[in-house]
Amino acid sequence: MIDKTKIKLACAPINWTNDDAPQLGGELTYQQCLSEMTLAGFQGSEIGNKYPRDVKVLKKALELRNLEICNQWFSCFFTTRPEAFTIEQFIKTRDFLHAMGTKIIGVCEVGRSVQGDLSAPLYENTPTLSEADFEKIARGCEKLGELAAEKGMTVAYHHHMGTGIQTLDQYSKLMNMTDPKLVKALLDTGHWTYAGENAVECFKKFIDRTAHIHLKDLRKSVWDNVGPKRYSYVGSVIEGVFTVPGDGDMVDWDGVFDVIKNSSFEGWIVVEAEQDPHLFDPLEYAQKARAFIKEKLDV
Repeated sequence: MIDKTKIKLACAPINWTNDDAPQLGGELTYQQCLSEMTLAGFQGSEIGNKYPRDVKVLKKALELRNLEICNQWFSCFFTTRPEAFTIEQFIKTRDFLHAMGTKIIGVCEVGRSVQGDLSAPLYENTPTLSEADFEKIARGCEKLGELAAEKGMTVAYHHHMGTGIQTLDQYSKLMNMTDPKLVKALLDTGHWTYAGENAVECFKKFIDRTAHIHLKDLRKSVWDNVGPKRYSYVGSVIEGVFTVPGDGDMVDWDGVFDVIKNSSFEGWIVVEAEQDPHLFDPLEYAQKARAFIKEKLDV
């Protein structure tokens, strides 16, 4: 059973301003993101592309709102660039996050990714990774895990649509190829569901290795259109395929929360929902998600 005192809740800034689709919320400031996260009752945030990289400036903004930084997405390029490139960039990210007091670094291989390409229908263009690609990713992620451990931090691998590691089989393969002490799991209900997987079964398989959790749902009415109409990943986001837990209709939330409740997971649970803030008020949806998690998990 989880120890609720060891669970913290965060909200991702992509609910306000989107990294992959800058036209969504491009005019909103990071200060608004942080303030509304606090107002909705969250304790932390992940790093967004608008957040300052000056430690003092960002820490001051967080302290004013009693927030912490819980994670930052890190892009790996093990399949397309020399390993040294990713390692050099990782050390910079690690040191910045360490200065912020952050313990988790969510990594994802994007060397062959089509996730940000509006011209690439997702299912026809998602890369197929070779055995050599998987070997490069596995060995590279273990090295990142060792570098994170030097600072008392943890690497967690994020499965993501459009990257070549998005299905349960693909993710299981990578997890089986890596040392569980060095590479933990970052589980995302939205990406499991988008990939055609049962999020509950995926959580059951990996919860004991999980260091970080992302929660989002899908709107089936949008989902039923974006696939047949050959949308790109970003195109489907712009159409509104994702929403917060408590609003969508494709994730079995009782099942997901039962897995979490019956596990020894401790750490951050993060609400995500890449949406158009002009259509879906970020504060309203953050409040909706916070109330839903309180109802289901009592935290």
